[in-house]
Amino acid sequence: MPSSTSSFSSLPLHYPKKLHSLSSKPFNLSRKMADLACVDTDYVFSGDHSSLPTAADVFIPASLTSSSSSRWNPSLSAALYRIDGWGAPYFTVNSSGNISVRPHGSDTLPHQDIDLLKVVNHLTDPKHSGGLELQLPLIVRFPDVLKNRLECLQSAFDSSVKSQGYGSHYQGVYPVKCNQDRFIVEDIVNFGSPFRFGLEAGSKPEILLAMSCLCKGNPDAFLVCNGFKDSEYVSLALLGRKLSINTVIVLEQERELDLVIDLSHKMNVRPVIGLRAKLRTKQTNYYGSNSGEKGKFGLTSAQIVRVVTKLRESGMLDCLQLLHFHIGSMIPSTSLLSDGVSEAALIYCELVRLGAHMRVIDVGGGLGIDYDGSKSGEGDISVAYTLEEYAEAVVASIRNVCDRRSVKHPVICSESGRAIVSHHSVLIFEAASAVKSMAHQPKPDDIQFLLEGEEDLYAAVMRGDQERSLHYVEQLKQRCVEGFKEGVLSIEQLGSIDGLCEWVLKGIGGSDPVQTYNINLSIFTSTSSHWGMGHLFPIVPIHKLDQKPGACGILSDITCDSEGKIVKFIGGESSLPLHEIESNGRYLLGLFLGGSYEESMGGVYNLFGGLSVVRVSQSDGPHGFVVTRAVLGQSSSDVLRAVQHEPELMLQTLKHKAEEVMHTKGGGEEEEDENDEYKNVVACLDRSFHNMPYLAAEEGINE
Repeated sequence: MPSSTSSFSSLPLHYPKKLHSLSSKPFNLSRKMADLACVDTDYVFSGDHSSLPTAADVFIPASLTSSSSSRWNPSLSAALYRIDGWGAPYFTVNSSGNISVRPHGSDTLPHQDIDLLKVVNHLTDPKHSGGLELQLPLIVRFPDVLKNRLECLQSAFDSSVKSQGYGSHYQGVYPVKCNQDRFIVEDIVNFGSPFRFGLEAGSKPEILLAMSCLCKGNPDAFLVCNGFKDSEYVSLALLGRKLSINTVIVLEQERELDLVIDLSHKMNVRPVIGLRAKLRTKQTNYYGSNSGEKGKFGLTSAQIVRVVTKLRESGMLDCLQLLHFHIGSMIPSTSLLSDGVSEAALIYCELVRLGAHMRVIDVGGGLGIDYDGSKSGEGDISVAYTLEEYAEAVVASIRNVCDRRSVKHPVICSESGRAIVSHHSVLIFEAASAVKSMAHQPKPDDIQFLLEGEEDLYAAVMRGDQERSLHYVEQLKQRCVEGFKEGVLSIEQLGSIDGLCEWVLKGIGGSDPVQTYNINLSIFTSTSSHWGMGHLFPIVPIHKLDQKPGACGILSDITCDSEGKIVKFIGGESSLPLHEIESNGRYLLGLFLGGSYEESMGGVYNLFGGLSVVRVSQSDGPHGFVVTRAVLGQSSSDVLRAVQHEPELMLQTLKHKAEEVMHTKGGGEEEEDENDEYKNVVACLDRSFHNMPYLAAEEGINE
């Protein structure tokens, strides 16, 4: 690239005459164009050879000169977006080209299908037209799907228990951190009550939530208390047993045992204790770092032995009744699952041998769903098994180990949140506009510049050598950028060359056809795991599926952040087939299988809310600073309200439960003691609602 301004002094506005080693040979433009038309490539020349053609006549893909003979239909869209793979049996494409929801899964009758577009139209239509006038984006939940998922999970285990002659039963829990929304948790407790389905909590607000909901559930349902614990946490769990709630305190760390022993004595409560084992079995995918010996939670074999010894010395070994483990989310295969369950079953049998009154093995989470519909078990978004195959592997692994050790078959518990709630929630949002590159309007100078100044590029195009053509285009663009930086090219000249390059690339099939669709959504809020860890979800137009998509697009959200984009899609694709946005209509997309984690992670995951915030300024006073403002962080009540719970009503429910339980124990001389106990329980509950969710040094209640 010439470095002096003088060498470009005679350049016309539209193009520089030379950018590198420009040939001085005279040329015949008409002949060159005629030669171009006769080249045997995938492109045809559509101009009149007897006259000077326009540049627009040069490169026209031959495939576009003939019309397609096949007609598009909804079945082709279903295959294109893999809907039958990730969506069955809950989502399909109907004859109108819209997504239909099958609320009862495989048991859905034809007249029970729900047209998702009709739902969205009703939700967003103005009130004077009979709609609800809600604004997009919005989340549409289908409780019938949730009920069906819960029943299918229970049925899978019930069938495996029966077919394998297993000597106990399955009794699952829902980990509320997956989605703490009030109505989801209440639905699960209600739907699961016939088969003793319970809840799992991992923080103080979640225990309050779970205790309140389980007051209306099956009294035999488990409340599994996981997570880091302080005195208040343990006190709440022990209060649950006083309220006839089947709470199990799972030891995640060895030091938690001292808290449980001390507080149970003070509160005169006989606890049910579980422990979490840190297995050697681990995954190799994204979630593998959270499993195995270096996992965040759990006790090693040496720690387990010390816990058993301390419980025996304290006369509480009979309280140890549950073994819990977790080998990671989205377990990809039943072979890995069987390895982990078998290892845990061996530990369970050893605990029985050591004298613990074991009766439950909690296989934790990890039951995955197939986000990409491939059923491959590869990567982090696919699993190679069904619900039935998962249940069969768990039951068989425990049965085989226990039978070899002559140990009574334990109750099987699982914490399968993702598999329960993912399908029932659909995020609906609108693609407000699409940005595509402006078509370059070729001029005769374009062809002259190619023929005279860029002979290598011209020759590569004539040979149909796409790779070399791309290489020469990039070289040309780089030289022009350098010339612009040196001040020898104007912005008009730079723009013309960029347009020319794009025109050439389009002609040889090397241009990027991907458009940017601007979506009315915050990716950080609504798909935080995609942004944070690259997790992929099925994204599909909810209508127009009887029409062939005419574009490929990426999605760009409305946040003022350059990372607010979705550029990776299921199937390893870097763009999504989409339809052109009509000027007088709206284009609606749905993100599916996002019912677990996305809402809570974008808000208050595990119900740990906003922190206290203070402002500190420098000061000439004795401390050298002054606190100018302090705003207290969110309490448990605050974060519970954020997910539609009503803390005041929850407290009243628990107070009524306490009064019911404690005032039916006896009478006469014990009445005064019962009143004092009732007051202590209510005071502890009230304090927990008003405290922050994070761990504190505050002691539990004393008696």
